[in-house]
Amino acid sequence: MLRAGRTYTLKVNRVSDYGLFLADEEQQEVLLPNRYVSLKDKVGDEKEVFVYHDSEDRLVASTERPLLKVGEAGFLKVVDKTLHGAFLEWGLFGKDLFLPNRNQQGGVVAGRKTLVYVYEDNISGRCVATNKLKPYIFNDGDITVKPREEVDLLVASESEIGWRVIVNNRHWGMLYKNQLFRPVALGDRLKGYVRRITEENRIDVSLQQQGFAEVQHSAVALEELIRANGGYLPLNDASSPEEIARMTRMSKKVFKRSLGMLMKSGKVETTENGVKLKQA
Repeated sequence: MLRAGRTYTLKVNRVSDYGLFLADEEQQEVLLPNRYVSLKDKVGDEKEVFVYHDSEDRLVASTERPLLKVGEAGFLKVVDKTLHGAFLEWGLFGKDLFLPNRNQQGGVVAGRKTLVYVYEDNISGRCVATNKLKPYIFNDGDITVKPREEVDLLVASESEIGWRVIVNNRHWGMLYKNQLFRPVALGDRLKGYVRRITEENRIDVSLQQQGFAEVQHSAVALEELIRANGGYLPLNDASSPEEIARMTRMSKKVFKRSLGMLMKSGKVETTENGVKLKQA
């Protein structure tokens, strides 16, 4: 059954004056308007499309990719406000995402971005946005991630100790400033790793892998950085942590361990003022 707010791979079932009718395995059809159709398209072809409701409450398909799908959180720009709610830029031609007044929280201002979660209304089946994240982003009950797991992060808010992030569109996590070695900004989407999960279900995350895996990954990145810098990097064991973080986005500890791994493998050698690649 086709539902709004999701991406499907569907087959072209028939051609009409209005576009292509695509069908799923149950032969439920949805129209892909002519705007997204080419002369090369034919019956039997597969198309990856996003399905949503048009202004007349009909399911339609688009080859465009929305900024958010059902089950995802993110920052969207407020393009208009009405008596009933706000409309958000969705990334689809001629279609904005509705944020009803009842779902607003913390002030919604036209022209600015607001943090929302997209869900499917259980009555109309339409995609709707909400600022009220508590029913969808929570750490109560079962935690669906585990330590060392790679996760998707959305930077949601800043505090004195770090950045509060949304983990896999499901849980809240914390990214601590004293463990950051690269700039981070509100709304950034990042790949991260679960450092630990406390007894209180608090999730601490990092942008670096932990342990030997982190050093392996960082050693590869360091080698690529040296190569991109002409085979030389003006850093060594005596360099300051700040300078190392600025140039490599690594802590001094990880830099030294990564450098040691590269030296042991015979790929680099140190000089008085830096490190350079060995000639092959």
